[in-house]
Amino acid sequence: MKHINLIAAASIVLLASTSAGLAQDCKAAGTVGTGGSASAGGTSASSLGTAGTCQTDGGTTSSIGSGGSAATVDGKAQSKTHVNDNGDKLKAQTKAQAVDKGTFSKSRTKTSTDGSALESTTRTMSHVPGEKPVKNTTSQKIILPQQ
Repeated sequence: MKHINLIAAASIVLLASTSAGLAQDCKAAGTVGTGGSASAGGTSASSLGTAGTCQTDGGTTSSIGSGGSAATVDGKAQSKTHVNDNGDKLKAQTKAQAVDKGTFSKSRTKTSTDGSALESTTRTMSHVPGEKPVKNTTSQKIILPQQ
């Protein structure tokens, strides 16, 4: 048993020293993120998205994430997330919606990065029949300096 613990400890030290040796400082970096929620009657929907980019002498590294949820007492609820990786361009979109007899709540977040610009937008809307819809938009955009 002690032999296995020694091997595990040596492996951890090796991995820690390897990753520390490969780390580079970002020449330019940025993160964006937006999120929002809407509710009306017995419905609710939320979505969020985030993206980050780090430019180094060795290239650009980016990450993206998105998610959402929807709930209703008696109606229908659904949530969908799609992530698209197209080379150095990342895009994510989440849609969440809950409907209960004409009362509804929905939220949609679109997030993207192409290595030099990051953008995220969340739109929410809720509605009860006979009342004015409640809408909100939140956006964030960052353009990184050219190298």
